[in-house]
Amino acid sequence: MPTSAMPESAPPAPESPPPSGSARPRMTPRSILVWTTVALVGAVCWGVLALSRGEEISAVWLVLAALGSYAIAYRFYSRFVARRVLKPDDRRATPAERLEDGVDFQPTDRRVLLGHHFAAIAGAGPLVGPVLAAQMGYLPGTIWIVAGVIFAGAVQDMVVLFLSMRRDGKSLGQMARDEIGRAGGAAALIAVFAIVIILLGVLALVVVNALAHSPWGTFSVAMTIPIALFMGFWLHRIRPGRVVETSLIGVALLLLAIIGGSWIQDSSLAATFTLSPTTLVFCLVGYGFVASVLPVWMLLAPRDYLSTFMKIGTIALLAVGVVMAAPVMRAEAVSDFASSGAGPVFAGSLFPFLFITIACGALSGFHALVASGTTPKLIQKESQVRMIGYGAMLMESFVAIMALIAAATLEPGLYYAMNAPAGLLGTTAESASQAVAGLGFTISPDQLTQAAKAVEEQTLIARTGGAPTLAVGMSEIFSGVFGGAGMKAFWYHFAIMFEALFILTTVDAGTRVGRFMLQDMLGNVWKPIGRVTWKPGIWLCSGIVVAAWGYFLYTGATDPLGGINQLFPLFGIANQLLAAIALTVCTTVLVKSGRLRWAWVTAVPLAWVVAVTFTAGWQKIFSDDPRIGFFAQRDRYADGIDAGEVIAPAKNLDDMHTVVTNSTVDGVLIALFLLLVAVVIVNAAVVCVRAIRSPGPPATTEAPYVESRLDIPEQAGEPLVGARP
Repeated sequence: MPTSAMPESAPPAPESPPPSGSARPRMTPRSILVWTTVALVGAVCWGVLALSRGEEISAVWLVLAALGSYAIAYRFYSRFVARRVLKPDDRRATPAERLEDGVDFQPTDRRVLLGHHFAAIAGAGPLVGPVLAAQMGYLPGTIWIVAGVIFAGAVQDMVVLFLSMRRDGKSLGQMARDEIGRAGGAAALIAVFAIVIILLGVLALVVVNALAHSPWGTFSVAMTIPIALFMGFWLHRIRPGRVVETSLIGVALLLLAIIGGSWIQDSSLAATFTLSPTTLVFCLVGYGFVASVLPVWMLLAPRDYLSTFMKIGTIALLAVGVVMAAPVMRAEAVSDFASSGAGPVFAGSLFPFLFITIACGALSGFHALVASGTTPKLIQKESQVRMIGYGAMLMESFVAIMALIAAATLEPGLYYAMNAPAGLLGTTAESASQAVAGLGFTISPDQLTQAAKAVEEQTLIARTGGAPTLAVGMSEIFSGVFGGAGMKAFWYHFAIMFEALFILTTVDAGTRVGRFMLQDMLGNVWKPIGRVTWKPGIWLCSGIVVAAWGYFLYTGATDPLGGINQLFPLFGIANQLLAAIALTVCTTVLVKSGRLRWAWVTAVPLAWVVAVTFTAGWQKIFSDDPRIGFFAQRDRYADGIDAGEVIAPAKNLDDMHTVVTNSTVDGVLIALFLLLVAVVIVNAAVVCVRAIRSPGPPATTEAPYVESRLDIPEQAGEPLVGARP
């Protein structure tokens, strides 16, 4: 029987219950007691957050509420989705085993792969989005981060990873074309590729802004590349399989790189590592190309694994700092800006803009690209999709919670002095103090000056974008536990370097994913270029991808108003539209494969994200408020040009023309993305109806079943599903 006619639920080898010795364990009285306790603690913490109004509460309540919710979700909901909906079978060979080539397909230890996957998905979003969303209060953001990841974000990541793994690691766009049809598939391919280029440009721009003129950060981040190469060769060639040993060496070298960065900053070598934004653009483009074409074991996987130690270590240290220092939440639970929509950080009401601003950490379409890019080509056994797909997303969600805490524990006056636009705040401490007072908060000019001096910055006024605010918040928490006020500057610069490293790992993995997508697309026209083993195709597609996002990065880095003004408004909506495409593909496959009864698992979050993104997109296009609508903003500045008037934050007529161009581009791109996603969803709905009405067996695009010959130790406490006895 040909593969196209083979039902997904009935491969050649039976997906029967696991053999004896690996039956589903029943809950013991002890485990019932433990999980009941976890549930009660979480419920109490949520109750405190919900009922506290007008009084200061400790950030510890947020940490415990989030951790309790994550534990319950992973233990029960993720297990339900895996066992009932996906039904992984470890007797079935994964693409990493069947197609192993030493470049893209490589069975990778699940601990290393978890680190790589987490490092690849955890970029700017969970750090920056919650900081900006703190404008609306800490409670709405906390609820969305936790509930969103449990029922939407982590589910999307796990299901996409499983579906791509069953299809030889195909990209999201290619799966859409195969499952939805030519019209919807073509729209998905175009939308996904265009959106990922925008996302990579924004992520890289955040790295440039964080590392520009920072010798400490530049040196420390640059040193992770040779360290990762050493780890790759050590683990793959010199001491194969010695993961713990390699990890210890890598962490030690990483700590030396961080300490060395502090020394470099105060040495004669500082000028060598003090790079301009333009220079960093070309460095990032070159690195992105090299990371995309080298074998994954050589640089990408070990570097991301190495970065994970710093990411997880720093966030864990921050959590410890929060528990020990118990800082109080200075921000309101729900601010007035949540309903008025007139916030100085970003305009718009809580719905839909909170759910656009906080993307990564709750639900992120970019993750679907990684889950259908590098990770499915590296996974050893099917049952590992739960730990890697669902578990890594819970880890990122906790990062978002910690970022929200860091911002919400700052004095509101300092928060708005850093995040309100320069056109409102002015350039002096006095003007900023007056502007903040106009918003209903207080901070004196001396307090602003002292806050900047404490972290050894010239000024903190209008340091928009979220990253500097997070760094200040982290330095406040860390210095309160480790080192006192004298260590604020150290912790601030450490946090800046941490953020740059955090984001850069997403850029290199995203570039490789973009290359996979482009190869899949061009392979539909000319077969050889679609082969992942054909070197000219790899080099050509990698070059096109880095050139595309490099163009947007260069434009942003040289933009007189700052590239974030051009690119960031697109980021949130485009990212969530990607999630809509991913969830549409997941729902379609579940329906087509005879799992209609379980399709709600992805259909419910799909309905939510469509409502959010299309509402936000509609307002961005048609709103008459120039603070919200792209075309309204364009008209305002165009009228100013006609009248010869310069409108802040523009400083001259050239800047005015730039605002007009950027607003027009933003509006056109959002309209295009909404149209393409609408085509995908409508086409998918037609396919689902046909599949439900079809009397014959459902078709599938799965790869043929091949029995696995790869033996790995059972996971502690969780036997391999379907493993040979």
